[in-house]
Amino acid sequence: MVTDSVDPHIAFRNVSVSYGRKVALDRVTLEIPRHEIFGIIGPANSGKTTLLKCINRTIDFAPLARVDGQVLVGGEDVYQMANVFELRRRIGMVFPLPVGLPLSVYDNVAYAPRMAGLTRRDELDALVETCLRHAALWDEVKDRMQLLGTRLSGGQQQRLTIARALSHRPEILCLDEFSIAVDPVTTMKIEDVLLDLKQQMTIVLVTNLVQQARRLADRVAFLNNATLIEVGPTEHVFSEHPAERLTFDYVRGHFG
Repeated sequence: MVTDSVDPHIAFRNVSVSYGRKVALDRVTLEIPRHEIFGIIGPANSGKTTLLKCINRTIDFAPLARVDGQVLVGGEDVYQMANVFELRRRIGMVFPLPVGLPLSVYDNVAYAPRMAGLTRRDELDALVETCLRHAALWDEVKDRMQLLGTRLSGGQQQRLTIARALSHRPEILCLDEFSIAVDPVTTMKIEDVLLDLKQQMTIVLVTNLVQQARRLADRVAFLNNATLIEVGPTEHVFSEHPAERLTFDYVRGHFG
């Protein structure tokens, strides 16, 4: 299914992914416009995370994975790009559980910018603060920036992971179940930040919480059994009359 986007930021063209004999995605075609929050929903093992990993080629780390079709970012096929590291700098990725570096809170966020050549302390300080604010964490850590990031609570570590992803100044931010380790109040804070951030970047959000997709996403894709069932504006996908009966049943909790 192809949307009517004139200038998609991300496009999947007949993409299939398999892990050995297991099919994870089956001939998926969709487009994601710039500066929107795009939600991906579906039952477990439906292909949501695989779809996300294709965007910045972290799927490459799965030794049995085979990808067919085209994944385009800014019109360029990511599987034809010579510099995969540059691609991953353009695309921030946040996984379901926090993966903190054994560094201070400050250095967790400053690490990637330093590696990219940013060395001025005042610029690093400003960037670290901005990223921590965007992750709804600044007020909790501003007086203990030298604390090991791994000493933070689970929810704080997840927000630190978001801040670290933002430190690349990405044009695309991918989030895979970011709220699993985060309490409801903090989840709402981060959701508010994401609504602001879409003015600066494209956000792709995988979530098992259908109401989260309904709150945040401009458009939603529904996957089931490796197949794209439906993609469209959020209000239509969650309406009484989506394009597919299976979509209606899933968003109302009849299965999943």
